[in-house]
Amino acid sequence: MAVILPASIAGQSVAEQSASAILHTDGGVWVNGYEAHDSSAIFTGDLVETKPNASANLGFDGSTVLLAPETVGKFQGDLFELNHGVVSVVTTKGFKVRVNCIRVVPAVNEWTQYVVSDLNGSVQVSAKKLDVNVDREQGRGKPTVEGDTSQHASVHEGEQKSYDESEICGAPPQPSGATSGISPKWIAAVGAGGGGGGLLLCLVLHCFGGSPSKPAVSQSTP
Repeated sequence: MAVILPASIAGQSVAEQSASAILHTDGGVWVNGYEAHDSSAIFTGDLVETKPNASANLGFDGSTVLLAPETVGKFQGDLFELNHGVVSVVTTKGFKVRVNCIRVVPAVNEWTQYVVSDLNGSVQVSAKKLDVNVDREQGRGKPTVEGDTSQHASVHEGEQKSYDESEICGAPPQPSGATSGISPKWIAAVGAGGGGGGLLLCLVLHCFGGSPSKPAVSQSTP
């Protein structure tokens, strides 16, 4: 026991350190094509997909990411690469979200809450707590013109702005999973069922239904 127990504890410590995040779900969530169980370890580069009526929560050091139903994206360590759907981020470590060539970054490394959606070619960014910056990553998307000021914009606390993904980045890649957006049936089901899904219902209604939308921001006018 004196020999075996320390070795097993050491093995658990290595596994815990190598896991980038912990996925929490009640079912209906897939990781790399396989259905995930609650409290599953998620590693950098893993593809996460939530099915209709299912949501997921990614927890890791200093950050929490809530994935709405029918959301597809990759966990990339210090950012979430959103292919389709809606994510809500609460972070104190500057955790980012990237949609194609568009990157959303907290303005400061303090407690920040923001929501990013990618539905039907329109990227919406809503700053709930503190400001976030929206940048177009160099080397991604359309070639840039020298002196172009559209590479950087800010979404201030309480604001919501929209960006045309194809105008900024060119033709978007085909989503690797769900493509139909958030189902109204799911919203009705959550309203009746309550529980943990109520948080996501609040997210959807408050962030996108209850807040006044800003006019679409073009590449030339961020």
